Formats: sequence, structure tokens, C-alpha cells
Amino acid sequence: MMTKKDIVVFDFDGTLSAHDTNMEFAKYCFRRALRPWLFLPLVAIAAIVRMFNPAGVWWRQTMRRFLTADMVKKFGPGFIKQHKRERFGWSADQVAKERAAGHTVILISASPDYLLPQLVRDMKFDAVLCSRMVNGKPWKYEFLCWGKNKVLVMDEWAKKNKIIPHVIRSYSDSKSDMPLMEIADEQVWIDRETGLRKSA
Repeated sequence: MMTKKDIVVFDFDGTLSAHDTNMEFAKYCFRRALRPWLFLPLVAIAAIVRMFNPAGVWWRQTMRRFLTADMVKKFGPGFIKQHKRERFGWSADQVAKERAAGHTVILISASPDYLLPQLVRDMKFDAVLCSRMVNGKPWKYEFLCWGKNKVLVMDEWAKKNKIIPHVIRSYSDSKSDMPLMEIADEQVWIDRETGLRKSA
């Protein structure tokens, strides 16, 4: 039997955290290994493609083509420890406040599955939904959790858990989240530069 539940949805990059997880992890790797530098010409090409097709998958994968499973294993823990300090000061309290109000609180982000769950483990979300990467190929998407795909992955999660989701509030910093924001009763837009709520 399906149960209707009030859902509060948070984005991560730029909403709860000051910087983009994917890009920051790439920078972290560039500072610690030679391999990323060998892929710099490819990264430059991907950056150009991004300007013409911001919703594309190819450039996202190409920018991260230098990543290997061993690099994630070696650099991931240190990056996670460092990146936790990039979260906005209000974020954990707000998540706790929404949970205390009896809402089901979920995180939906384009960040990869080998980083995001560990980054927010202490925040105690009811569910963490993110981009699924191909096993052994941390640069390649199995499922890109971005744009309208955020609604799809939420519906997939809700169906699996026999939930009829009523999104009462959604937090984001980016217009790319409009498909998810439009189904929420309340849209909370965050300024990714300051971490403060934008005025309507």
C-alpha cells in the first residue's frame, strides 16, 4: 500500500556546500598526481563543448577522464574530510529542523556516488540520491542525476519505498533544478556565493 509523505528536498553543491564537489575533487587530484595533467588538452576541449551544450554528458565525462578507481580510493578520504568544511554553517541545523518537524528529508545531487554519501553521512538524510557512476570507471556516468533526472530518481526512490511524495519544500541554488523546484509547494533559492536565501 502506498503512503503519502511530506518530502523536503535539498540540493548539495551551491546549496548546502559552497563549491561544486566534482570540480573540487578534480582540483584536489591535480594538486596531488601527475596523471590529471596529462589529460589537460582533453579537459580544455571539454570546457569548450560545455559552453555550447551545458546539459551534455560527454564533456562531463571527458573532463574527469583522468580519474581511476585507485585515485578515488587514494584521494577520496582526504578530500571528503576537507570538503566537509565547505558546507554552509546553517545547513546541518536546517536539515535537522526539517526532520524534527516530521518531514522526510532527502538529498538529490549531481555529485557522484563515490563521494556524496560519505560527505553527508553525519547529516542523517532519509535518503541520498546522486549520480551513479560505472563501477571501476569513476569518470563515466551510469545515471546523471541532473535537471529533470532529479525528478525521475525521486520518483524511482518513492516507488521503491511505496511512497507518494508530496514535496512541500525544495532548496536549490541553480535554475537547472527547475523541474524539481516546480513540483514543490515552496521554492527556497540559495545564493551559492553567500549561502544566504535569495529574496523572491
